[in-house]
Amino acid sequence: MVGRRALVTGGSRGIGRAIATAMTAAGHDVTILGRNRASLDEALAQGVAARGEVVDVTDVDRLAAIAGAGYDILVNNAGGAGTAPFLKSDRALFSRMMALNVESAAEAMRAALPGMIERGFGRVINVASTAGVKGYAYVSAYVAAKHAVVGLTRAVALEMAKTGVTINAVCPGYTDTDLVADSVKSIVAKTQRSAEEAKAHFTASNPLGRLIKPEEVASAAVWLASDGAAAMTGQCIVIAGGEV
Repeated sequence: MVGRRALVTGGSRGIGRAIATAMTAAGHDVTILGRNRASLDEALAQGVAARGEVVDVTDVDRLAAIAGAGYDILVNNAGGAGTAPFLKSDRALFSRMMALNVESAAEAMRAALPGMIERGFGRVINVASTAGVKGYAYVSAYVAAKHAVVGLTRAVALEMAKTGVTINAVCPGYTDTDLVADSVKSIVAKTQRSAEEAKAHFTASNPLGRLIKPEEVASAAVWLASDGAAAMTGQCIVIAGGEV
């Protein structure tokens, strides 16, 4: 697999950082996007990527300008979750979840795909979630958005099928990232449960009995970006220890 130009959104932390690190190790020229300059600089200093840009992916004009700059591999990783009972989940929450998780991916794809088609090669990897293939209580807006990411992946993959461009999604279960760590802290603060008891909330649904490692998601992404995955398109690869 020859080195190619790769763009990873949300690449300074968590799953995005692990994917960027693995792509760099595989010989690709990697650019990461993130909202925090200090976090990007720390990642660059540790060799995660060759360069980093401060971008909020909901700024779709700036995102499109960068994504359209000739990348061979696009990893739409940036996203986020909002928690609330459905009856308290207002229109603003649903709009925010769609903008952050779905519309940003769609805009980046719309910008990157023409160049990929022209070159006859492209790999788009959308980081969805098990929330894209099953339901979870109290995160209905997030679940709806991640289901939309999976649907978007499958639809665009069919349109790109004869171009040399593949579109796939990875759907991790609860992963050992800052996001889960912050959620554990929040549960402890609100319920007075111990950290281990709070963490058990996230590991209980995984038959392996543990959190997924970001590197396990990254390994799948690197393979999907490879020449050997040319026949894989429109897929949602669940990485969740058998949960789904």
